[in-house]
Amino acid sequence: MSAGPESSHVSSLGKGDSLHQQVLASFPLCDMTEEDLTQNPQFCKLLATLAHHVDQTGLTVPLKTELEKAEQKLHSQRRHWLRSESLYRGLQEMIQDHCVRKHHTTVPPDQNMFYETVEKCLLVAQCVRQLDPSSSINQDQPSVLGLNPQQVMELMPPEKNVQRMKQSLPRELEKHLKKKCLSLLSYYQPEWENESDGLKSSKLSHLSAQLDKEKKRAESLKQTCRENTVLLQRQTQLYLSELIKCIQLLQSLILDHRLKVQTDLDRKKLDYFEGKCELVLQKIKSEMVEIQLDTYTTEAVSAHRKIRQKLESELKACQVEKQSLELKLASFEILGKEFEALAEEYCRLRQEIEMKNWALKEFTQYNEK
Repeated sequence: MSAGPESSHVSSLGKGDSLHQQVLASFPLCDMTEEDLTQNPQFCKLLATLAHHVDQTGLTVPLKTELEKAEQKLHSQRRHWLRSESLYRGLQEMIQDHCVRKHHTTVPPDQNMFYETVEKCLLVAQCVRQLDPSSSINQDQPSVLGLNPQQVMELMPPEKNVQRMKQSLPRELEKHLKKKCLSLLSYYQPEWENESDGLKSSKLSHLSAQLDKEKKRAESLKQTCRENTVLLQRQTQLYLSELIKCIQLLQSLILDHRLKVQTDLDRKKLDYFEGKCELVLQKIKSEMVEIQLDTYTTEAVSAHRKIRQKLESELKACQVEKQSLELKLASFEILGKEFEALAEEYCRLRQEIEMKNWALKEFTQYNEK
């Protein structure tokens, strides 16, 4: 029984690709793609059904209505606060302008009295507001400096001055606000600065509508920018997924191609290096032959040959002598340790004989001199 309404909702949204597009349009803040909806059809149906009960931000219809009422109430209170705040700021600016003007030019006494009265009234009103506890503050809280609003109200200017100030205030405030509006107009459209006052006043009456129009245009551009951003994110995700697939396909093709040609490539590299090595060896041999030809001439070769023959003959004689000495040494070693002591004694005696012969020779040479 419950499947009937859901299917009717889904069919009302569309089928296939159109359903996916409408679901994505109904939930722009969700990070989804058409591929996700295709792989999860039941989830797609759930979102299609849910789109009839919530808006693009995810709020339900009753909650959206309550939110709009709260926003309207907030806007109304904000307008009321802005009206009071702008009036207060305007009066403060008028007082500041008067103080600056008073230091540069002579100001009439009645104008001085007007601005002093306005300043005192604002100061007293501000103090009364600070001293007057609201409903959210404990009534038993001690007052500032022990003062109450009635005591501060006694500091108000005389009633005559206040009444005179109230009569002149709308006119002076209108002048000040008109001056600010003209400054705003000159800032918004600098080319209108040299226009006449009447033309400026006419254009000033249309400035609010024009600013409101541009504000709506800016909000429309922001909304378009947000939509384009969401669309760009989806296209980027789609592009990246397709790019990853292409890269994977390219990697597989490269790997297959590399495996096929790697053997031939290695064999060709091996043949190349073998040929290059052989060439280097032949070059080394040729260089060695050239060095030998430059170093050894015919005369040098014959001389070296004679030297070699002489050295070989001397080597043979030394080897024969070595063999004879080794035989004698072997015969001596047969006699044992007793002969070793006799040999040492013999060596000692020979050394003494040589020393005495040397001394005798030196002595004979000395006597001859």
